[in-house]
Amino acid sequence: MTLPCAAVAESRPAALPPAERTVGQVVAESIRFYGDHFWKVLVLGVPFVALDLLSWQEAWWKQVIIGSFWSWRAYIAALVVYLPYPILGVYILPAVVYFALVGLGIPDTVQTDAGVRFAFRRGLELGRADLVHAIGGLATIVLVVGISRLALEVLLNTQGGQARLIAVVLADLVLSPLFYVGAVLLAVDQKARVE
Repeated sequence: MTLPCAAVAESRPAALPPAERTVGQVVAESIRFYGDHFWKVLVLGVPFVALDLLSWQEAWWKQVIIGSFWSWRAYIAALVVYLPYPILGVYILPAVVYFALVGLGIPDTVQTDAGVRFAFRRGLELGRADLVHAIGGLATIVLVVGISRLALEVLLNTQGGQARLIAVVLADLVLSPLFYVGAVLLAVDQKARVE
């Protein structure tokens, strides 16, 4: 027996307030928000598509340079936060810890149009509010998006008969916005924990 959508929505537990939200709820709320606003949020994947197309089969350092040309102050702040990633990204956990400590300031930077110093200060403040929640939340989002992206890429490439580039572009277009939504919700959680 299948339940109508309204019955399923009513059977969901109410979300906890941001200061009390668990990592699982951050992911669930991110997916729910993305699903409810799919076409509006899908646009966030366009920079990844452009990056994929411009840097296809280029060296990692060329990909970083190509990726550095996308939104003024907030992007500059995000780029400065991102600079250590090629070194830290060799081992995913140090990169996740680093981003949990300083990267959560980027959404506030976008909102206030502040600069790099603000992003780092705010990121440290938000990251330290509940470091375990920040690391766990970001790690979970990275795992969900990364594994889903890989599965979709393989599915599109092998079963859909798409060329690998097309599979990568479609997977990034559809799944990268979930990372943004999850990171912003995590920053909201951390902001509520600070306040």
